[in-house]
Amino acid sequence: MSLNNKVACPLDCFDACEAVYENSNFRGSKEHKVTNGKMCVNFANLLKEDFLVNPYFKNEKISLNKSLEILVEKLKSTNPKKTLYYKGAGNLGIMQSAPKTFFAKYGSVLTQGSLCDGAGDVGLTLGRGRNVNPPIQKLIDSDVIICWGRNFSVTSPHMYNLVKDKTFITIDPLRTSIAKKSELHIQLNPKTDYELALLFSKYLSENNLEDKEFIEKYSSGVKEFLNIVNKKDIKSYLQTIGITNLELEKFFEIIKNKKVSIMVGIGIQKYFEGSQIIRTIDSFAAYLGVHNKDAGGLWYLADSAYGYDKPLKASPLKKVDLPEVDFGEYELVFIQGANPVVSAPNTKRVVDGLKKSFVVFYGTVLNDTSIYADLIIPSSDFLSKKDLRLSYGHELKTFSNAVKTKNENTITEYELTSYLNDAFSFEKLDKEESILDYYINHKVKDSSFIDNFKFIEDIKIKNLYEDKKSSQFYLVMAKRKQNLNSQFKSDDKLYLHPNSGFKEGSFVKVSSPYGEANFIVALSEDIKDNSCLAYAGNKKANYLNTYKSDEFSSSAIFQEVLVNIELS
Repeated sequence: MSLNNKVACPLDCFDACEAVYENSNFRGSKEHKVTNGKMCVNFANLLKEDFLVNPYFKNEKISLNKSLEILVEKLKSTNPKKTLYYKGAGNLGIMQSAPKTFFAKYGSVLTQGSLCDGAGDVGLTLGRGRNVNPPIQKLIDSDVIICWGRNFSVTSPHMYNLVKDKTFITIDPLRTSIAKKSELHIQLNPKTDYELALLFSKYLSENNLEDKEFIEKYSSGVKEFLNIVNKKDIKSYLQTIGITNLELEKFFEIIKNKKVSIMVGIGIQKYFEGSQIIRTIDSFAAYLGVHNKDAGGLWYLADSAYGYDKPLKASPLKKVDLPEVDFGEYELVFIQGANPVVSAPNTKRVVDGLKKSFVVFYGTVLNDTSIYADLIIPSSDFLSKKDLRLSYGHELKTFSNAVKTKNENTITEYELTSYLNDAFSFEKLDKEESILDYYINHKVKDSSFIDNFKFIEDIKIKNLYEDKKSSQFYLVMAKRKQNLNSQFKSDDKLYLHPNSGFKEGSFVKVSSPYGEANFIVALSEDIKDNSCLAYAGNKKANYLNTYKSDEFSSSAIFQEVLVNIELS
């Protein structure tokens, strides 16, 4: 088989799978350990996309050359400090970062933080010094897999397929697909994950079940951690978390003398103190003894670039927190591979801001944000350009070849950056092949061994249940199988438990201190009766949350909100 027909999926998900293009068809690569010869729904949906092949200016078709001339003219006539470069995660290939290098040199404001995993990344790094997942084989060799706030079979279908015959425990406010496959589902109250981690640690301590060897050899701060653990008794923990002592006992019965893996999702850290929450969970994992073992461990969204020198470096003069971007403050906004109208918090603020700026949209498909663009420049689709994909779910990397002819009206990220560098007489990029060759040939050693773990020693978290009125609901946002964030087919319904008092198909107005929106109700017993669910990509849900950043990582806090619901 030729190596020139392999393609890396560019989508923003854990699996980062590999496909093979043969006889005008795609199939899952059997040589890629995680893909394992199978295709997933996300990749299939991506192949059905109607890729953008025409540039537009003020809603009129123009040539690619004309679109580039307009872009250069606008950049030269605008104060760089009044321009913003905003990059999304629509494509996670290495070469997607090329335009960032130009805009940093030009003097644009760039963003910092995340709409996804930022708080959790900081929390793990504070405890371990880095955020690196164990090798995928350690997951395969484990006995029990705890899916903590992660709908594993949906968000990681390829990884799940490798371990689908294992014993599963799910910890989640929702009865997710993986919860229904699990031996135990702990359906806790939202934003009580850190209390559950403390409760688990208390149980370990009182029953003398902690990993003494790891604690003595590799950790510090355990005494302070136990002081936090023992501030509440077991009964108080159970009450605020919303679970029973029977569930607690069963949890430890299942994992006793087993090799345990913990798959942590992003929902648990979508709060102001998200870094503390995930660090508390990791401290429980260390106390239990899942780190540095031959099998098992804790997985999150790892730093996929850890161990690389990053040839495409950008050193901007100024950055703004990603969730706090006010598009209206800039005369020109360049949006690459993003859909902030749906994906960013506080949608009304986003839309109002875009209406005030000259918006350049650079991407492969039209979306809710491109509607507000003055200039649209088509990016070449992933099948017609070379790239390389690193994974935040496992240690494998995949080279992506150009298996189809590039449309002449589109331009790759490397080509666009080179064009702009020439127009402004900036230093040229390294050759594209040399950048890709570096990633292909550079071998990153396994850095998952933890030799200096710091238990969390102080926790200051404001509990939502302390402010919640009986008539209010927790807002929960989750992934679904049919779409990936704002990509593909969205579901704009609001899901409530049948005991909520609302009927199937009812029209309701949902309000919060930050905004309001109207929804159609769908009923489901998979949701706690104190919560409401909006799936990622719901075009109305982000009208309800704050644009303020979390406490440490400049990242979004989509679920830090209580909502009121009434018939509209």
